[in-house]
Amino acid sequence: PIRDVYAREILDSRGNPTVEVEVTAQTETTGKKITGRESVPSGASTGRFEAVELRDGEKAYCGLGVKKVTEHVNTRIKEALIGMNVLDQAGIDRRMTELDATDNKGSLGANAVLGVSLACAKTAALALGIPLWRYIGGANARQLPVPMMNVINGGVHAKNSLDFQEFMIMPVGASCFSDALRMGAEIYHFLRQLLKEEGMTTSVGDEGGFAPDFRNVRDVFRMLGKAVELAGYRVGEDVVYAMDAAASELYDETRDIYRFPGETGQTADPTEEVMRSTDEMIALYEELTSEFPLVSIEEGLAEDDWDGWQKLTGRLGGKVQLVGDDLFVTNPKRIRCGIGLAVANAVLVKVNQIGTLSEALDAIELAQRAGYRTVISHRSGETEDSFIADLSVAVNAGQIKTGAPCRAERTAKYNQLLRIEESLGELARFEGRGCKVNR
Repeated sequence: PIRDVYAREILDSRGNPTVEVEVTAQTETTGKKITGRESVPSGASTGRFEAVELRDGEKAYCGLGVKKVTEHVNTRIKEALIGMNVLDQAGIDRRMTELDATDNKGSLGANAVLGVSLACAKTAALALGIPLWRYIGGANARQLPVPMMNVINGGVHAKNSLDFQEFMIMPVGASCFSDALRMGAEIYHFLRQLLKEEGMTTSVGDEGGFAPDFRNVRDVFRMLGKAVELAGYRVGEDVVYAMDAAASELYDETRDIYRFPGETGQTADPTEEVMRSTDEMIALYEELTSEFPLVSIEEGLAEDDWDGWQKLTGRLGGKVQLVGDDLFVTNPKRIRCGIGLAVANAVLVKVNQIGTLSEALDAIELAQRAGYRTVISHRSGETEDSFIADLSVAVNAGQIKTGAPCRAERTAKYNQLLRIEESLGELARFEGRGCKVNR
C-alpha cells in the first residue's frame, strides 16, 4: 500500500521550475518502506491539444513556479491514493483522472498527475526488485532503440535563422545500441570541428544540438553529410537523416499559410516574405527526400490540418516515416482518428502530453497494433531523470529521441540505455540497418 505522496519544486534543464514527486509504499510482510522518485519534463514547442501544464502565474520564477501544482499533489492526490496498492498502475491513474475530472488534466495539472503516475511505477519496480523497463514491459521487453540524435537545432529551440526545429542523425548501420551511440557521438564532434572551420557558432540549443545560422535546409543536410564522411561513415548506408519540421509553429491559421521568417531574412529582399502553402510544403519534403537520405519527417504539417496530412501521407507515406507529434499528442482518441483517416504512419510518444503512464501505454499499444511505428521522446525542458530510456525498451519502440550526445539531461537517457543493453546481454535486440526506420 501507498503510505506517502510528496512533491517539491525543482529546476529543469532550462532553469525553470518543474515538479518532482516521491511515492512511498510499505511491504505488508516486512514493514519495509520503498520510495521512488520522478521528475516532470516541459516542452517549448507544445501542441494546443496537449494535457495542461499548470503554472503559478505569480512573481516567483517570472510566473513559472509550480507551488500550486505541488500543493495539489501533497493534498488532493495524496489523500486519494493513500492505501492504494502501488502495483495497481491502471487503478492509480484512473483514480487521479477521475479526481481531476477534465479532458486535459486542467484541474490538477498534467505536471502533477504525471509526476505521481511515473513515481508510482518506479516505486512498484523497486518493491518487486526488478528493473523499471522489465516491470513496465514484461518478459519480452528487449529491443534497444535506434537513437535519433538532434545535432542541429532551430525553430523555438534555438535563436538562429533555421525555421525547421530539429535535424537528426540516425546511426542505422550500427550492430548494437552502444555502437550507434558511439557513431553518433563521433559524428557530433566532427560536426563541431567543421562548424568551427566555417566560422559558425558551436553554441548549443535546448536539446544539445548546435545552433548556427544556415541559409537553408539543404545547407544543413550537406554539412551533416560532410561530418558523417569525416567520421568515416557512409551517408545513406551507415547514417540516415530525420527532421522535425514543427510545422504547427510556422502555421498562420488566419491566412492558411506556413511562414518562414528565418528563410525570409536570408533572401536578397527581406521585405518579400517566404511563405508556403500545404502543397508547397509537401513538394519541399518530396524534394528533400529525393536529394538526401531523409527517412523520417516529424510534424510536417499543422496539428489540425487533417486534409493536408492525408495528402502528405498519400504522397510520401509509402517510403518515409511520417511522425505525428502535435497531431496526435500521445492521445488515444486522436491516434484512433488518425488511423481511421490513414494519416501519418508513426506516433511520437511524450508521456507528459497525455498525463499518465497508463494512457501513454494505451496510445503505444493502439499505434503498434495498427502498424504505426512508435518513437519515444524527451522534451526540450528535461531533467536528469531517465524514465523514457526504460520506457523505450519496455514497449520495444525501436526509436528514441532524446537530443544530442551532449548535456547531462540528454546523456542520462543514453547512459541508461547502455546499462539496459549490458544487463540484457545476448538477449538484447537492435534493429538498425535491418529495418532502417523500424519497419
